[in-house]
Amino acid sequence: MTALEVLKQYWGYDSFRPLQADIVEAVAQKKDVLALLPTGGGKSLCFQVPSLMGEGIGLVISPLIALMKDQVYNLKKRGIKAEAIFSGMHHKEIDHALDRCIYGSVKLLYVSPERLRTEIFQERLKKMKVRLVAIDEAHCISQWGYDFRPAYLQIATIKEYLPDVPFIALTATATEMVKKDIVEKLELKDATIFQKSFERKNVSYSVLYTEDKAGKLLHILKKVPGTGIVYVRNRKQTQEIAYFLHKNGIKANFYHGGLKTDERSKKQEAWINNHIRVMVCTNAFGMGIDKPDVRVVVHLGLPESIEAYFQEAGRAGRDEKKAYAVLLYHPADGINLIQQFKRNMPDIPTIKTIYHALGNYFRLAYGAGIGQRFDFDLVTFCENFNMRAVQVYHALQTLEREEYFALTEGFVIPSKIRFKVNRHQLYDFQVRHLPFNSIVKVLLRSYEGVMDDFAKINEEQLAKQLSVAITDVIAMLKKLEQYDILQYLPRTDKPQITYLKERFAKEHLSLDVKRFNFRRKVMEDNLKAVVRYGEVKHVCRSQQLLAYFGEKETTKCGMCDVCLNRNKVTVTVNESENIELAIQYALANRCCSFEELVAAVQAPADKVIEVVRQMIAEGLIVVDEREELVFVV
Repeated sequence: MTALEVLKQYWGYDSFRPLQADIVEAVAQKKDVLALLPTGGGKSLCFQVPSLMGEGIGLVISPLIALMKDQVYNLKKRGIKAEAIFSGMHHKEIDHALDRCIYGSVKLLYVSPERLRTEIFQERLKKMKVRLVAIDEAHCISQWGYDFRPAYLQIATIKEYLPDVPFIALTATATEMVKKDIVEKLELKDATIFQKSFERKNVSYSVLYTEDKAGKLLHILKKVPGTGIVYVRNRKQTQEIAYFLHKNGIKANFYHGGLKTDERSKKQEAWINNHIRVMVCTNAFGMGIDKPDVRVVVHLGLPESIEAYFQEAGRAGRDEKKAYAVLLYHPADGINLIQQFKRNMPDIPTIKTIYHALGNYFRLAYGAGIGQRFDFDLVTFCENFNMRAVQVYHALQTLEREEYFALTEGFVIPSKIRFKVNRHQLYDFQVRHLPFNSIVKVLLRSYEGVMDDFAKINEEQLAKQLSVAITDVIAMLKKLEQYDILQYLPRTDKPQITYLKERFAKEHLSLDVKRFNFRRKVMEDNLKAVVRYGEVKHVCRSQQLLAYFGEKETTKCGMCDVCLNRNKVTVTVNESENIELAIQYALANRCCSFEELVAAVQAPADKVIEVVRQMIAEGLIVVDEREELVFVV
C-alpha cells in the first residue's frame, strides 16, 4: 500500500500535513530521519503510516506509559493491531505480547527505553521482522536537554540486531545542541533532518504581572470563552485552584499523576467531551491528548524549562484558530524557583549519604546486591533516616544516571483512601462491625482530612501500627471498600529499585563529578532561561521563544503583551472613556471586523485601535471564530 492509501484507509484523511509526506517517504526509503514538529504537528503518523506500508513491525520507543497506552488504544480502534509493554505487566502477559509480535500480525509495538536492556526482550527482538524503529520524545537522549533520561543512551545498542533498519527520531522541541546530540547518540547515518518552524501565528503569548494569580486567572477565564488548561506546580494546587474556579462558576476539575488510572481517564474524557471546561493540572496532563479546540492555556507557576513551557502552551489552538497562552508572573517567582532548585538538589556528599542509607534500609551487605530488586517506600525511608523526599528523589536520579540503580517506571505513586460516609454513618458502622474498629481509628488518627478528600496512605506503616501483616491491612481496606465505607486506590506499580552494581562502601562510591556538575548547570541554565522569559519586557514573546530554538530571522507577532505595549498610543482618560462608550454602542447588537469597528467610531483610528487593544487585554472584547470582535456583556 502507498502512504496515501494507508492514510485514507485507517485515518480517513486525503492528504498529509506539511512535512509529514516527506518524512514518511524518507522512512519508507529506509533513510534515518530526525523530525522536529511542533506540538500538535502530527508526529505519530510519521512512523505509524510507514509501519503499515509493508511487511514487518514498527518498534516505537516512548518514555511515557500513559502515551503508549493511549496510542495503542487509538490504533486498535482503527483496526490496527498494536501492543505495548510496560512495567506492572505480569511476565506471562509480556511473553504473550512478544509472541504476537513475532508470530502474529502486530504492526506496532510500543516499549520503554528501559525494556530494551532486558534479556527476554533482546532475545525476542532477534526473531522479529522489524520494519522501522521510532524514538519518540528523542530530546530525552541529550544531556543538553531539559528531560534527559539515561536509558535513552542505550537505544543505539539494538542496531546490533537491526543493522539495516531505519531509525526515525521525533521531538517537538530541540535546541541546536540537542539536535546534534540526538543524531550523534542514536548513531543516525546521514540523517535527513526535517524541521517545521516552531512559530504559532494563531497563538498569542503573554506574561501578565500580578500579585493575585487566582483572581487574574478567574478574570481571564470569564473573559475568554472555550476550553482551557491551567498548569500549576504541585498536586495540592490542582485541587485548590479547581475548587476555587468551581466555586466561582467555572466548570473545572483537577488532574495529576497520583490519581488512580480509571479516575484520570474519566476526568480526561470529561474534559475532551466538554463536560468539564477547565482542567487544572500538573505537567502529567496533556501529553498525547488530541483536543484541537483549546482556547487558553494558563501557567500559574514557572515551568522548569522553555521546552516544557513551549510544549504545554502549544496545546492551545491546534485547530489553527486564535488562542491564548498566558504566564502569570510575580517578581518573586524567579527568585523562588532558583532558590528552590538549589535547596532541593543534593550535593555529592549528600548523594553518597543517601546511597549508604539505602543499603542499610535494604539490609544489604557490602559487595552484594547486583541484580537484586527491592520494593521501596519513599515516605518510610525518609522518615526512618530523617531525609527530605525531594532530595532523595533527585539523588536516585543521579545514581541511576551513574548506572548504580534502575528505577521502575511509575516511581513514587502512593496508595490513597477517602471515606465515602459521614462521621455518624462511620460510627454506626464501627459499632456494628467491631473487627474493623481498630483500622478505622488508626486511619482517622493518622491521616488528616481523610473524611473530606483522598489522603496518601502507607500500608506498611498501618501494618506496624496495627501489629498485623501488610496483606491483612490490604484485605481490610478492600473489604471496607466493598462495604462502600471508603474508596481505596492501591498503587498500581510498586516502586522498586534494582541494583545494577554491588553495594559499595560510602567512601568507595565513585561518581562522575564532571558529569554531575554539567547536568546541574544545564538544569540551572534551563531555569534561568524561563526566568528571563518572564522578566524580559521589551522583546516580542514569540520572537523570544523562537530564538531559543535557533530561529533568528523572525517577525514580531503583534499580539503578545510586549507588542501591544510597544505599540501603545497616548490616549487621555476622557478620550478613552468616550471611545469605549462608542465601541460598546457599535458592538451592542452585532459583531464586526476590526476594520469595520474602527470605521464606525468617530475618533482617530490609532486611538480607537489602542482602546480596542486595551479592552481585549481586559477581556471586555473577545475575538470569535470568524475573527470578528464581540463585546462581552
